[in-house]
Amino acid sequence: MRLLLVRHGESLGNAENRFQGREEYPLTERGLEQARRLAERLRRECGAVDAVYSSPQGRALQTAECVAQALSVDVIPDPRLREYHIGMLTGLTMDEARERFPRLQELRARDGETFVPIPGEEGREALAQRVREALDDYRAQYTDGQTVVVVSHGGALGAVLCRLVGLPADRPGPFRLSNASLSIVELANGRARLVGLNDTCHLAGSHLNGGGGSDD
Repeated sequence: MRLLLVRHGESLGNAENRFQGREEYPLTERGLEQARRLAERLRRECGAVDAVYSSPQGRALQTAECVAQALSVDVIPDPRLREYHIGMLTGLTMDEARERFPRLQELRARDGETFVPIPGEEGREALAQRVREALDDYRAQYTDGQTVVVVSHGGALGAVLCRLVGLPADRPGPFRLSNASLSIVELANGRARLVGLNDTCHLAGSHLNGGGGSDD
């Protein structure tokens, strides 16, 4: 099975540099165009796609609908793909977070080996568990030679990638994913092979490239 991992296009929260988490922020016009460019690339390059799964959050669904329309398939919402719940930081800009919680921001900047706890957050093990369940279901349903698109968020997709390559859930992963980026993983014989990471060549040479905000 081939997994095409897509981060949603730029949202209003991204544009405002907010910690979004579970809050709803629609795509900006730039984000919609990013999603269209990505969808057109997938239509040209990826051939038949067997399913498009998406986080039920609006910014991911808007992106997934562009992709699904281009590929002539339906979107399947999967709540296990929703973004990480970041507790008391939800909805704050980076500047607001630094002002209200200076000690937390200091610890987050200093400690790169472990996650600094955020009051009210979901918990990294809970995130790892739900993305693991989603991946196990996809592996059970689809076989070698089939392609599945997964549209989600930076934090959730980072957890997916950590799971696939065997990194622990309690350590920050090395993955930073741009808006409307494409990462490709091939699964076969119980192994995962990362063949593309954070690819945004479909946005190259335009104002659409780059961006991502502080937290998805």
